[in-house]
Amino acid sequence: MIFDNTLDLIGNTPIVEVSCFGIAPSRLFLKLENQNPGGSIKDRIGLSMIEDAERRGRIRPGDTVIEATAGNTGLGLALVAAKKGYRLLLVIPDKMSSEKIRNLKAMGVQIIMTRSDVEKGHPEYYQDYAKRLSKEIPNAYYIDQFNNPANPLAHETSTGPEIWQQMSHQVDAVVVGVGSGGTIGGLTKYFAKVNPKLEIVLADPSGSILVDYVNSGKIGKAGSWLVEGIGEDFVPAQADFSLVKKAYTITDDESFHTCRTLLLREGLLAGSSSGVLISAAIRYAREQKEPKRIVTFVCDSGNKYLSKIYNDQWLIDHGLIATKSLGDLRDLIVAKYEDKSVVVVAPEDTLSTAYSRMKLYDISQLPVMEGNRIVGILDESDILLRVTAGDQHTFKQDVRSCMTNELETLPPRSSIESVIAELKKGLVVIVADEQRFYGLITRIDLLNYLRRQMKEQ
Repeated sequence: MIFDNTLDLIGNTPIVEVSCFGIAPSRLFLKLENQNPGGSIKDRIGLSMIEDAERRGRIRPGDTVIEATAGNTGLGLALVAAKKGYRLLLVIPDKMSSEKIRNLKAMGVQIIMTRSDVEKGHPEYYQDYAKRLSKEIPNAYYIDQFNNPANPLAHETSTGPEIWQQMSHQVDAVVVGVGSGGTIGGLTKYFAKVNPKLEIVLADPSGSILVDYVNSGKIGKAGSWLVEGIGEDFVPAQADFSLVKKAYTITDDESFHTCRTLLLREGLLAGSSSGVLISAAIRYAREQKEPKRIVTFVCDSGNKYLSKIYNDQWLIDHGLIATKSLGDLRDLIVAKYEDKSVVVVAPEDTLSTAYSRMKLYDISQLPVMEGNRIVGILDESDILLRVTAGDQHTFKQDVRSCMTNELETLPPRSSIESVIAELKKGLVVIVADEQRFYGLITRIDLLNYLRRQMKEQ
């Protein structure tokens, strides 16, 4: 089948049953919203909200659409805006993955980053910021997904009916997370009509206030979480909890582990919020006394989180992968040479090769290795000095001609104070002894280590 328009690809996403989580005799079905053209469930509401604004005469081609988003709504809006001729300005909290930012910028979106550590009512809070901009910019329209009726309407009229039809009317529970509240609001309205006995299960990241609100009716103080796209520090106006029978709090650790298991066992590359939903579905299934047919979502694609939840170094930095403590400076090294995770060059490599590796891996210095022995450090400033000296053949020269070979190294048993002293000199810390090179310690490595130590106390 050939489609005439990219927007016609939104919706009608497939459902697949997965069996890798050990919940038999219950069954788990995933609706693959990552198969939407923009890569997430938010394509549905991006189309719904813009077309609703068009019908009401609120926007015309050339106008500026403004929204506050943690990412995927922005990508859905960017897809629709590109096809319909609108400018798009997004206000985004600063915990978003770099992949989402790059994706949005490549689509011509204007992005304003704001703080993720402030609450509603603060001028830097992303929703308040976006609303303020919509009043200051001429011919601007604030989408306001959190209070826009076209948001839950998209799920009431498309997502819900698709699930009901695809499951042949045999579905006992749907597991949903809450960001703007549109998904749970729309699905609840639909299933209350066709199957009021269906149970909605709320999946919420640890730190969000919604599980406590559902269980007690009280709004507590929010914490922080790393999962993107769901969880709130307030109760969204569009969230409808009337069919919610169970609610689960899921930690970042559990969510990310579930995502990685899904990829390893089923080949499905899912985003971080999907891990929260699937983890809650697993818990719900294991508590049931009778078999249940459970549906939840792969809300977006994991390719937007390759630098985060699918990156071991990022997980280690955040204390989400336990590493064996050696009781010395090797505990501070994130990229260990023995694991072959250090980018290096050899003395005979050209400066062109070294420069290419620096650019590819976004690093500023390279260990120069002969076997397991470090013989030098090549810093970007070393190459810059050689280039600015006017030598036209700089990049053809070998690394040996440019590297620093008078190295200050610290053996693994050295103190933290000695690491701090080296960093204060503006040097990267080289951890090595007479036998081998272990790795480098940068300022951010030390900060991550100290932060983990403080959290454990």
